[in-house]
This record gives sequence, structure tokens and C-alpha cells, in this order.
Amino acid sequence: MAKLNINGQVVDVQAADDTPLLWALREQAGLTGTKYGCGIAACGACTVHIDGQAVRSCAMPLSAVTPDQKIVTIEGLSPNGMHPIQVAWRDLDVPQCGYCQSGMIMAAAALLAEKPNPTDEDIDNAMTNICRCGTYNRVRAGIKQAAANRQG
Repeated sequence: MAKLNINGQVVDVQAADDTPLLWALREQAGLTGTKYGCGIAACGACTVHIDGQAVRSCAMPLSAVTPDQKIVTIEGLSPNGMHPIQVAWRDLDVPQCGYCQSGMIMAAAALLAEKPNPTDEDIDNAMTNICRCGTYNRVRAGIKQAAANRQG
């Protein structure tokens, strides 16, 4: 059994130490907004924050997460869905199919927390998530709009 701090609540998880965090979030905590994409930390659909850093949860074993670390999922990013990234995503119709977008949003939110006014190079370096629909231009526009709205 592991104790995890997820979205500000301590949750007891009944799973083996080598269970990926993704499955604990989805199956034990019932937080299904974090998606399974590849299982090898390549696509980013499973991105969550651990202590503010974007982390691919499909490759993060429970044994690597301590009870004092703060995990934030897409459900915990903003209680009312009004995080600047979420607003920009809606304003610009960023998603197409939407499957990868919770991971994209989490990666973009971590980027803005670290770099409030990211350059194109910053975005390229941080946004390594894969979108099968190819919404990368809208993702970049969404990040730039969110950055502008945070500063304005």
C-alpha cells in the first residue's frame, strides 16, 4: 500500500511498488483524465505534475513517488477549469480528437509555471508530447495566448 498526495488529498493506493503511477491514478484514485498512450514515456498522454514538474506517469513506478510529493492531474489543475492554458485551449479550439490534450495541457502548464513568457524555442523544447492529429500550431498559439493573458 502506498500513500499519495493527489490533487491536495492523501489517497491510499493498493498496488505493487512497480505499478506505474498512471494505473494508480486511473484505477485506484478514479482519475481517468490522465490517458494511457504508449506505456514507454514517449507520447506524453499520461503527463501529470509531481512537485510542479511535468512527468510521464506511465513510466513512473509507485516506488519512486513519496507521500510528501504533490501530484497534480488534469482534474486538479484548476477547480473550475479556468487555468489560463485551459481557457486558451477552449478559445482557440486547440484539440481535434482530444485524446492527448490532457497531457498537452499539463506539459504546457508546467512550461508556463517555469517560463511565464516562453519563446518558440522554449515551447519546442518543453512540448515533446505527441499529437496524432497534428494540432501543434494551435498548441503553440494556445501557450502564447495563455502567457499573454497571464501577463495582461
